[in-house]
Amino acid sequence: MAVSLPGFADPVLDAQACFRAVLDAMARPGSTHQVGANLVTPAPLCRAAASVLLALVDGETSVFVDPAFADAVDWLRFHCGVVPSSHPNEAAFVLAASLPDLAGVNCGSDEGPEDAATVIVQVSGFGEGPAFILSGPGLQYPVELRVSGLPADFAARWAANHALFPRGIDLILCAGDRLAALPRSLTVKDS
Repeated sequence: MAVSLPGFADPVLDAQACFRAVLDAMARPGSTHQVGANLVTPAPLCRAAASVLLALVDGETSVFVDPAFADAVDWLRFHCGVVPSSHPNEAAFVLAASLPDLAGVNCGSDEGPEDAATVIVQVSGFGEGPAFILSGPGLQYPVELRVSGLPADFAARWAANHALFPRGIDLILCAGDRLAALPRSLTVKDS
């Protein structure tokens, strides 16, 4: 039973370390960070995605959980008090097995862009697959990020999200025990 799987070994220190990794990833887009190396999660939820949720979500946070992660809902509810949302447009966080339609996710408003959702997408891996060129705040020079598991039209879909700035979603990509972040202020182009 998934609920019986432990969460963080040291809830305070592990959550702080993951929170710091997410902040660093947002501040330095394209960089990857290790989190949750020793975490045991219910399949198919990867350690990085689980760590992000354990660090950032609590009982007052609404989360839309992709049906692919249905076996992890009770584990998330037990360890961080996840409040499942029935639709991604109503959630503060979206946990997705693949990039969802970003137009169907809460992108905030002109009066409250900070109310936009953060989308956590589980991808296949980093360092292989299509290359994307990232530029914008936090980057002195454009950097390349290789990610396998994003759709072929990712750059175009991200451009539509970026055009909404200061509204728009922030994206955390997770694979295994690694994460990378793409803040909405970032420009992403195909390499």
